[in-house]
Amino acid sequence: MMLRGRFEGYDANYFRRDLLSGLIVGIIAIPLGMAFAIAAGVNPQYGIYTTIIAGFLISLLGGSRYQIGGPTGAFVPILFAIVMQYGYENLLIAGILAGLMLVLMGIFKLGALIKFIPRPVTIGFTSGIAVIIFSGQIGSFIGLTDIPKHERFLANMKEIGMHLTGINPYSVITALISLAIILATPRFLPKLPGSLIGLVVSSIVAVLFFDGKVATIGSTYGAIPSTLPGFHLPDITLDRMMTLIQPAFVIAMLGGIESLLSAVVADGMTGQRHNSNRELIGQGIANIVTPLFGGIPATGAIARTATNIKSGAASPVSGMIHGVVVLIVLLLFAPFASAIPLAGMAPILMVVAWNMSERKSFIHVLKTRTGDSAILLITFFLTVLTDLTTAVEVGLVLAAVLFVKRMSDMLTVAKVLPDPASKHAKVAPHVVNDRHDCPQIAIFTVDGALFFGAAAMFEHSIMRTISYRPGILLLRMGKVPFMDTTGESNLANVVKDFQKNGGIVLVSGVRPQPKEVLQRTGLYERIGPEHFFEHTGEAIDYAITKLDRQKCLGCKHMAFRECAALSEVK
Repeated sequence: MMLRGRFEGYDANYFRRDLLSGLIVGIIAIPLGMAFAIAAGVNPQYGIYTTIIAGFLISLLGGSRYQIGGPTGAFVPILFAIVMQYGYENLLIAGILAGLMLVLMGIFKLGALIKFIPRPVTIGFTSGIAVIIFSGQIGSFIGLTDIPKHERFLANMKEIGMHLTGINPYSVITALISLAIILATPRFLPKLPGSLIGLVVSSIVAVLFFDGKVATIGSTYGAIPSTLPGFHLPDITLDRMMTLIQPAFVIAMLGGIESLLSAVVADGMTGQRHNSNRELIGQGIANIVTPLFGGIPATGAIARTATNIKSGAASPVSGMIHGVVVLIVLLLFAPFASAIPLAGMAPILMVVAWNMSERKSFIHVLKTRTGDSAILLITFFLTVLTDLTTAVEVGLVLAAVLFVKRMSDMLTVAKVLPDPASKHAKVAPHVVNDRHDCPQIAIFTVDGALFFGAAAMFEHSIMRTISYRPGILLLRMGKVPFMDTTGESNLANVVKDFQKNGGIVLVSGVRPQPKEVLQRTGLYERIGPEHFFEHTGEAIDYAITKLDRQKCLGCKHMAFRECAALSEVK
């Protein structure tokens, strides 16, 4: 079922396109996989294993035809924090738990919920992650070795500042060569992978001219094995699971967000539509299996997915081929990876960080100078200065509070009367004044959602205005799209107080959702089904039949067209 429709009509021409795009993306993925693993605090081969296994499974089982999965920059801060606090073995367990969560999210069709995360929050933590990745490579760029690493940004910056006297000029030259090639390749050789060329050239320079003077993968992490690791089930205990449940949840949420954002980008580039729940299930299975072979958590990679599409990919086969390409390179060329200088890899991640920083969107939101700007900045600084979990939690809470505030500000309750100047005597608030207001009928237009953030204001506005005790209260609710139980409770208070004094409550234009709430709570029956009207005119006609004629005699307000006849003393 999961594969149906994704390979229909597949032929040799499609395979040729997938073979080329898979080869290109596979080559690009190799340096990125190692770089992200190193940045996450684990050995580079674990990034390669992740690219192979997770990349293959995400393409095979996911919900997007063009998604490329693997280690990504978004995961770097949270994975590094887990490794620092709990160790590599527990990182694998957290990855498995995150995979299980993603599968459950897909099964329970929660894929659409991730779309509701506010844009300022995603921009804020993405930009914060970019700062952490970029700053994390400064030490390797300038050749600092054996400096302690910490979870927090400021502590790491302090360590770099304290060790600046240990700058290695050979590392700086190597890094600058790699950076120059990475930046120049898209302009002069756009079809070639700049990160790979920069890594190869800087490695050659380091071997020929700076041998033994620049830290390499081999000197820092040891040789990369030219085989995949065997199956290994981590020691999963209940205590470990309880300890790792929070970081696993963060991995799952971040992985879900990243993968679905990538799938949306792919949809925009191809005109296709992905299946978000299937994508979560595919991502989940990949993250369950990958740690069993030593890999780290993976998700959809936006840049690699876009490259896959631009290279002519026709189906998920290209993503599976990309995993196979990386496997072949691992088997054939792993011994050469030991000579790769860390300074040559640092610019790769710095460029990735710069590209993922969303700087244009960041500046655009800041320019609005609204509550969204504050949420963006708070999420950004919390990501950089504390941790991603705190940043996202605080960002979401602030976004929710801001939304409630905005929605409550949008609710208006206005007293209205028919406008004689209007062709169809439409009701309007401007015609209500001290000399033109019916003493017996109070009509209010309620405009906006009647929910917990605004319900008290609604009740206060009505009760304050009708303190003179008219006999009939007409609520025009055609512009109330939503009502929650708090809104219903406040409306019930108004109805109870009004009916207690013998008044009649009428409602016009009530919409389906509020009407359903009123029916479920019994307030519909309390008001009386006969007191609900489709149109305001019908409700006014009914209200006039319920007037106390004695009070109308001699009235000068003339609020309705019938008032002239009703007020006439015979």
